[in-house]
Amino acid sequence: MTRREDLTLLISGILLALAALIVVTLEAQLSPLSTEDSPMTGLLTDPFLQRPTADSVRVVWFTEFAGQRHTVFYGQSAADELTGDSSSVPATPRQLSRLREDSASNLPTGTAPEEPTPRPIWRHEAEVTGLPPGQRFPYRVESVAADGTVMTSDVFSLAAAPAPNTPLKILLTSDHQSKPMTAANLQKVAETVGQVDAVFMAGDLVNVPDRASEWFDDAVGAAFFPALQGRADYTLANQRYHGGELIQHAPLFPAIGNHEVMGRDSPIAPLNEQFNDPVPRAAATAVYDSRPELFNATGDPAIRQQWIVNHSFNTDSYDELFTLPESTVPGSDRPTSHFYATSFGEVRLISLFVTNIWRLPRVEPDVRGRFQERLADHGNPIAWGHGQHIFEPISAGSPQYQWLQTELASEAFQQARYKIVMLHHPPHSLGDNIVPPFTDPVALYDRHPDGTLRSVRYEYPIQDDYIMRDLVPLLENAGVDLVLYGHSHLWNRFVSPTGLHFLETSNVGNTYGAFWQGDPRQVPPAADAPPFNGYQQIYYAAQGDPNGLEPVVPTLAPLVDDQDQPLPYLASNDITAFSILTTESGTVASYYFDTRQPNSEVVKFDEFTLGRENPVAIAHR
Repeated sequence: MTRREDLTLLISGILLALAALIVVTLEAQLSPLSTEDSPMTGLLTDPFLQRPTADSVRVVWFTEFAGQRHTVFYGQSAADELTGDSSSVPATPRQLSRLREDSASNLPTGTAPEEPTPRPIWRHEAEVTGLPPGQRFPYRVESVAADGTVMTSDVFSLAAAPAPNTPLKILLTSDHQSKPMTAANLQKVAETVGQVDAVFMAGDLVNVPDRASEWFDDAVGAAFFPALQGRADYTLANQRYHGGELIQHAPLFPAIGNHEVMGRDSPIAPLNEQFNDPVPRAAATAVYDSRPELFNATGDPAIRQQWIVNHSFNTDSYDELFTLPESTVPGSDRPTSHFYATSFGEVRLISLFVTNIWRLPRVEPDVRGRFQERLADHGNPIAWGHGQHIFEPISAGSPQYQWLQTELASEAFQQARYKIVMLHHPPHSLGDNIVPPFTDPVALYDRHPDGTLRSVRYEYPIQDDYIMRDLVPLLENAGVDLVLYGHSHLWNRFVSPTGLHFLETSNVGNTYGAFWQGDPRQVPPAADAPPFNGYQQIYYAAQGDPNGLEPVVPTLAPLVDDQDQPLPYLASNDITAFSILTTESGTVASYYFDTRQPNSEVVKFDEFTLGRENPVAIAHR
């Protein structure tokens, strides 16, 4: 059977299933959670800072009511008490469009809706302008409800983007996801280094981005904003942790991870199921274009575009929650913040959208995974997962790659003292999620003699790994100092022969382990298999870094194995790690805290200095 026949079969199966789905969708009637049903009153979060410039910064907070007035009050000096004579800026409210709760939500009321139900939440944003560089000012926010009730935050501090030569402490982190050690981790950040100046977060902020409670008030106690604002309440080893008061004073710069992406939209499917159900844009586009009259009688291109987004994947909740620097995309008239660059003191930060859908690594017949479709789904293409497909291309020539080339040639990048690239997917790792290679899955259809499918498998040609083939050489040649990433929930780092540092610092919650001289990763058995349909079946590295670098043993206090040998990683469900960039010295220090011993000290276990010709880089060449 030809590829064209395969595609025809795929589209036919999807159309049949979609017809049934559309009937169910049209019948589903959902009412939003009312304000009266909401688990909290007052301000839903403290304010936090976004998108600083040389003389301004944005202040953002959330409520569960539209209200009649929302305002930021700020002082003209650090000693101001924010009385009625304080300067003020009105905030613009906007209701978030996709946030919902369902039966898996952990609401403070203890009562969750059976089906996905919209939760009305409003975002308020004000831009404070005219700020002189190098100075902090007190601020607070105020929201007035429809009945005139006034709700006021505590007083925090804000500042414009720091000027060059300003000493800064920047938290490097990732993969919070309301995991068990997140609140403890962030509390120890605040206790150890005090007020940080910025937070660089390499993706996976929550688990399901459309579930509102994961952002605001999950009853387990470690929702995203509370943990970063010192408002969490999580008990671990009989110790209560509240997180750290960080982003009320320091701007947050995130990157998109796979957990910022929702899959196909549905009014009735559980949110976890929707999250795990993205398909490539091309698959949704093929279905739409095969029968456009079925989905869009008017031929409106906007309806077509929205249908494709709703039936593939979206980052709408993430986009609506944050205000980030914007980039001009080659070939597009619409700017994006999915990838961006910004200067912060002596740092030039580049945040990239480099991630794919996470699928199970197992190859049992009942698994829809990285390497295969589930046996029971062979006759139902709409249920196919399409392997670990990529959400935004980073291959040479793609819009993101072209934008990055322009950014790396810019004066702002060239003049920066520290050049940092942040993305979610690891270029180098001892973790599980670096396998298979970061490339488009190649679908292989194996058929019985009668033409029915025996298997649908996916392979990922190693030579086409876009991160290693296209992205890393570009960063090496441009003189990038540090690549920050996450995804595997561990700490490990590497140094390339040119002195480019790679740091994965995401051991804030549960870990998936490190595969270093121990248990192998789960990979399909194909080491000596014959070619299939013209493709050589590929062997994926079961241990070590698949991309060839040796991990760096922590320089100060590494953990040790059972033979007292130092380990070049930290992968623990009990010991959490965080990293701090200190720009005055150019050092990146990593710390760990053993949550089994709540009264123990935080340990600085690794430190290195940024720069291509620094002693640490030279020592590892």
